[in-house]
This record gives sequence, structure tokens and C-alpha cells, in this order.
Amino acid sequence: MKRSLFASLLVLLLLLSGCQSTPVPTSAPAPTATPAAPALPTNTPEPTEIPERALVVCLAEEPSTLYAYAGSSRSMWSVLEALYDGPFDTRGYSTQPVILEKMPSLAEGDAVLEPVTVRSGEPVVDVSGALVALAPGVTVLPSGCTSPDCARAWDGASELQMDRLAVTFRLKPGILWSDGTPLTAADSVFSFQLAADPATPVSKGVVDRTASYVAVDELTTRWTGVPGFVEKNYATYFWLPLPQFRYQMVGAAGLLADEAANRAPIGWGPYTIQEWVSGDHITLVKNPLYYRAAEGLPKFDKLVYRFLGAPADTAVLATVSGECDVVEDNPAFTAHLRELILTQYADKLKFTYTLGPEWEHLDFGIRPAAYDDGFDLLAGDRPDLLGDVRTRKALAACVDRQKIVSDLFYDRSQVPLGTLPPDHPLYQADLPAYAYDPAEGSRLLDEVGWKDTDSNPATPRVAVGVVGVLDGTPLQLTYSASQADLRAEVAEIVVSSLVECGVGVERDLLNPGEMYAPGPDGVLFGRKFDLAAFTWQAGSQPGCSLFTSRQIPSAANAWIGTNVTGYSDPTFDAACTAALWGRPDQADYPERVATVERLFAENLPVLPLYYQLQIVVSRPDLCGLDSDSTARSFLWNLEALDYGEGCAP
Repeated sequence: MKRSLFASLLVLLLLLSGCQSTPVPTSAPAPTATPAAPALPTNTPEPTEIPERALVVCLAEEPSTLYAYAGSSRSMWSVLEALYDGPFDTRGYSTQPVILEKMPSLAEGDAVLEPVTVRSGEPVVDVSGALVALAPGVTVLPSGCTSPDCARAWDGASELQMDRLAVTFRLKPGILWSDGTPLTAADSVFSFQLAADPATPVSKGVVDRTASYVAVDELTTRWTGVPGFVEKNYATYFWLPLPQFRYQMVGAAGLLADEAANRAPIGWGPYTIQEWVSGDHITLVKNPLYYRAAEGLPKFDKLVYRFLGAPADTAVLATVSGECDVVEDNPAFTAHLRELILTQYADKLKFTYTLGPEWEHLDFGIRPAAYDDGFDLLAGDRPDLLGDVRTRKALAACVDRQKIVSDLFYDRSQVPLGTLPPDHPLYQADLPAYAYDPAEGSRLLDEVGWKDTDSNPATPRVAVGVVGVLDGTPLQLTYSASQADLRAEVAEIVVSSLVECGVGVERDLLNPGEMYAPGPDGVLFGRKFDLAAFTWQAGSQPGCSLFTSRQIPSAANAWIGTNVTGYSDPTFDAACTAALWGRPDQADYPERVATVERLFAENLPVLPLYYQLQIVVSRPDLCGLDSDSTARSFLWNLEALDYGEGCAP
């Protein structure tokens, strides 16, 4: 009903905006006397004041802070894009320099792998990627080894050499903080020191794997990792500079509560903060010291961030009425996709979208937690309904995933094939697609032993010789999903598709707290489901790590892990490790990725359903907006945005 009301209000607003034309008189006006000529001015007129141009960005929520290490949110980084231009941008899974001279690379020599001798007790990264103290029995990759195939356990006596990565970064000269102080390498090193401080509440993963991060000179930093840490994204190990000259005396703990750091930080980007009115807006003004000012950037004199609230319909109506020039991406926009399409056709707004990075998938409960102490059907364990890959492939053929994309996303999304998004350079387009084919799905179910014994479509198939299932057991599954977004509509399509193949399905739509509760009691992380639909985020690396054996949540690991299906296969685990340890500069890296993506698609621990859409709504004449699912924010190129006459070719 709420969606229907929103659609009605939107139509009314469109009609009203289309009726505001100048009225046409019904008769000629009466003649009037010729007006006297105006007197000539006796004084030189004051010059006409050129009005300031402003861009209004509407956010779903007010940031709680603008200090980069005090928290992180989408709205915070939307604002920080105006203060910090870079230090680099991620575009199409490629890291591009902004305030750096270039991105370092092994091929060009500003990143190097150095063989070093390691000794007992020294920190190293082992073959699983864990940071450990070297000790007898620890398995590592010796120098020159880049695959688990050549890993070896240290014997505790022989000399061991491992590779250590060192990366050099150089800032562009002449960049200034907005108060005129030069931006230096020391500011980046200071930022690293803040991140490493125990008082700073940020992830210490890369910090702990850093042997040193130092300023070589005024514009150059050098990062050195602990032996064995040779991850692919080394080009990003340059810390976001923070003003050492302002923050050093405050300290890491003090900065978390410092008013200036949290509400009025300085940067080197296109704008500086003028005011922050809590609960309403943040106003920024053009930074005259911006290093790209000579290019005519940024395009606006003022930038205003309004806090509009989370409802997507509010944001759409505010854009149509002219209150917002651009609205940050909001997952709830997907539910209003039809209205957005129609309103764009009416030229009252524009929306841009990208696929992902989130992808929705239907997880199979292959190995419930109850099996961890041994599978015992007679003791009351759930029958092994989904352990046979043929059953999973049959269900894949029975689910009309294209109908989801067509009916709910108006063909703006697509069905994923593997764990990588379709715009990724290593996306595998030739993976098994499992097209909607109820006849093939029924054939596979028959082959496994799930028989339609009564030819009644209203009753599910039953087991006849299915391994791990008592004969006569119905193929009855529970479909679990949260009530958020479009999942109720998705569930309707999935369930109706499965019923056509003789699969009984009961829907269980839960609130997010129930769905994502920790194990052992939670539905997902307690591994207590048959089918479960939810979302993971695609990234620049294969998503295989989400489905390895070591990621199965269980009592042994305090129920922490992402592989809620319980799927476990040594071949897949090894292929995933090889892909994750590989580097893009290696000749066999594409094949490593292709191998693990094929294994994922063939073993089918989950059924990919669709990519979520990342939607940004704006006024119809806004130009320069270039959405990219891999960017830090939809405003990654904020300084280039413009509208009206500024967009003329």
C-alpha cells in the first residue's frame, strides 16, 4: 500500500509540474498610453553580483563523524570525497593514481619481492594467510614459491628464506592542505601510526602485516611487509594522509572525540567545510588551493549535503521537486525501479545504475551443523536432502531466475554465473548457466531417486533409493530469507518454480535479527536451514574464500565463518588457495582464477540468483556522474559534476 501511495504522489507531482505553463489570454488587452522614456542614470551602476552556483547532494543519513578513523559509513565517505581527492581511485577493478605520481608495480620496479632469511619467533604469513610466529611445523611458501604446491613445513633447523614485498609511493609535488601547508609523505606515515595505535578502532589486518612504513623523503614513502605477505592489492598500501601538524599533539585517543577532527577536518580536495548544522545539512565552499583549480574544478561554488532520511520514496520525490540535485545510492531504490523508469521517461529525473557489487544467492544446506558429530539418520538428523550435487543442479534447473531479473528488475540486472561480477576482467562467461529447464530438473531428480509416485503436482516427490534418505521421505524444503528489500517477491518466484518440479517448499521470511543471528542458534550461521537466500559482496578477487572448508561456522571456531552451506571439498580448497595466492603479473594467474570459478559452478554450493543494483538518482541534466561499483563512493569524481549550461557539449 505504501508503494502504491508513493506512485500516486509521484504521478500527481509530475502532472502538476507539467501544468505550470504561462496562461494564454482569451482576448487582446486594452491599449495603453505610450510610457515615458526612462531617465538616463546619472551615476555608474553597481556591478551585477554573479550568483553562487551550488550542488545539493541528499544523503540517507547524517554522518556521525568525518574523522576517517572514528567510524565508517556510506554517508561519511560521500562527504569526505569533497575533502580528500584520492589518494587513488578504484575504477573498474583497477587502481588509478590521484595525488600519487603513479601506482607502483613489480614490472616497473617500484614494488619488489626481496628474499629474506627468517628465524624462529619472527612474524611471517603462513600458507593459509594467517600471521604467525615462525616455529617448527609452520607451513609457509619459501622464496620463489607462489602456490600451495611448493609450500613446506619448516623443520626448525634449516635456513629458511621467504619473499618480502616492499613498495615505494611518490606524491605529486605542490599539493597543499586547504590552509596552505604542504602535503608531505610524513602526513601519510603519521596516518599509518594513528591506524596502528591500539586506541584507534580500525582493522589491524594490514597494519599487523606491515614490517615498516617510513618517509624516504618529503614526497616518498616506502611500505615493507612481513615475510610471506604478498597480496595482490599492494598498490593501495599508501595510507590516507592526515595533517600531522594539527593532530600530532591531540593523539590517537584524543582524536576520537576532538571536535575539529570529527566535524571540520581539513583536506586537500575540491571543497572545505563552512558549517555543519546538526540534523539538517553540511555546507562546503570551493577550496581555492585545490591543486586542480586551474582546470576550472570544482564546477560549483558551494556544495550542500542535506540529510533527507532513509526512505527511498522521499528521495525520489525530493529530486523531482528540485530539492535534491543528486541522491546517494540506496538499496531501497530497487523496490521503486518501475517508478524510476517512468519518471526518467518523463524527463523529471535521471537514474544511473551498476550491477553489484552485491550478489544474491540461494544457499543449499548441504551439511547442517547437526552432522558435525557424525551423520545419524536414525538418531533424528535431518535426511541428507542436498548432499548430492545432482539434486542441487536439478533445483537450479527448476528455478526461473530470469523471471526474477525480468519481472522485478525490468532486465536491468542479470543472473550471475560465478563469484566474480560481469565487468571484472577475469569474469568467466563460459561457466555452466543452469538455464530454466523444468524437464531437465525433473529428469535429474528422477535419476537421484526422487520419484513422482502419484502424478499429483500438489504433493512433493518422495525418496526411492536416495542415499542418506529413508524411502518414502518427501522432498520437502524450507526456504529462509529476510523480509527486507524484494526478498518476499523473489521467494514467490523461486517457490512457485520449484513446486512445478515436484519440490515441496515452505517459506520462512524472518526479520534480519533472526536471519543473521550468530550460531549455534542462528538460522544461517548456526547452519539450520534447507534453502537460504541472502547477499555477499563481490570483490576484485574470486569469492571462493567464502566457501572453503575452513570458513564453515561450527563450535570448533566459535561459529565464525562464511561457508554456511557446510560444503567441503579438498580440491576446491586447494584451487581457491592457489587463486588467492596468485598475482596478476603471473602468467598462470588467469587460469588459477578460471579453475576455481569452474569448480564453484560445477559443485554448486549456492545458486547465484541476481546482482543487486547500485542506483543513483539525480536531476535530469546532471552530467559527469560516472557510477562504478568498485569506487569508494558514487561521488568519486565529485569535482567534475555539473548541470545546466555547464553540461553543454
